[in-house]
Amino acid sequence: MPVRSRGAFSILLAGAVAAGATTLSACGAQDAAAAAPAASSPASTAKSQEPGLTLADPTGPYTVGRDSLHLVDKDRRDPWVPKAGHRELMVSMYYPAHKKTGKTAPYMSAKGAQAFLEEMGLEVPAKTLAGTKTHARTGARAASGKFPLVVLSPGFKTPGATLTGLAEDLTSRGNVVAVVDHAYEAAGVSFPGKGILPCAACGKVGPTTFQPAAEGRAKDITFTLDRLLSRSSPWKHSGMVDKNKVGMAGHSLGGASTAATMEKDSRVRAGVNMDGPFINAGKSTSLSGRPFMMLGTKADRSPGNDTTWDTAWNQLEGWKRWATLTGAEHMSFTDLAPLAGQLGADDPEGLPGKRAAEITRDYVGAFFDQQLHGKHAPLLDRPGKTNPEVTLQHHAPQNASPRS
Repeated sequence: MPVRSRGAFSILLAGAVAAGATTLSACGAQDAAAAAPAASSPASTAKSQEPGLTLADPTGPYTVGRDSLHLVDKDRRDPWVPKAGHRELMVSMYYPAHKKTGKTAPYMSAKGAQAFLEEMGLEVPAKTLAGTKTHARTGARAASGKFPLVVLSPGFKTPGATLTGLAEDLTSRGNVVAVVDHAYEAAGVSFPGKGILPCAACGKVGPTTFQPAAEGRAKDITFTLDRLLSRSSPWKHSGMVDKNKVGMAGHSLGGASTAATMEKDSRVRAGVNMDGPFINAGKSTSLSGRPFMMLGTKADRSPGNDTTWDTAWNQLEGWKRWATLTGAEHMSFTDLAPLAGQLGADDPEGLPGKRAAEITRDYVGAFFDQQLHGKHAPLLDRPGKTNPEVTLQHHAPQNASPRS
């Protein structure tokens, strides 16, 4: 799965590095490579200022609550470490909540941040990343009503925490959001009784093993939905979920897993792939006419640059959009982009991290507003003058409504 590594903002939190930094590696990208900013560089200036990191304010009217679930699939052994026993998942549940209840949730634990940074080879203080200010609140009182469920799947090696900004915004718009962490597929995720598990899968996923990895995640998501949507759901706020309105989005391997999940699980009504490949070029990628959006970088995921995207686009039979972002990098769809930008590590010739986060938030949010809430989203019809970085491919099936 070739992913080109470009630009300065892939130097995660470079402004906090005293003696240089290391570029972030993505699934299928080259291993982390050293990069030392000059003394007069923006990154060095950012270091001296030592700013606190914060996620953007959610755009919706709801306060965001957050819980954590530990799920164990007793019908499957872990595919990466079979001797570990049953397949385990950690699920961060974000939900619309009442204002002024609960307390601010942490971004990551200090130990989790340290494990993640070490896995990536980044000489960054763990407290810098772990201390990122979030807007979610643990112990918050749940809002009344029924809400669609959106599942988010992170990229390979990266913990679900890197999708916190998107999860918070989707929740503020009136969705329950489940961010799924898969055992041994990322560093920095803690499991009950085991602590922080190593990324045993790191180094094992490549062109010949990417498909089974995505299909394994699809099984994880189906199991998660089985538990969350059952009458005996382990989540105390499960009554909030509208079981007939389920969507999914993912980044990189998570994007591939979104399509793979929809191929097998008809409960997922709409999906988004953020810069991940497609593992199946067969007829099943038609997704039975269900809505799907492809959100990718112009350099790697625009028409003609990725054969898996070209094939999938032609196979999709329902409502679909293909949005490409000029100047974006592979990590532009995660929190790593705006956090690096806050520390002066934006690529001056690329898309600023803050802007990348805004576009991701707006397009993914608009997609689920339209597909799960029934709200027409003009943003999905044309980018307009406010989104010059976005190129949008359209498709309207013959039986679609005029506003599709």
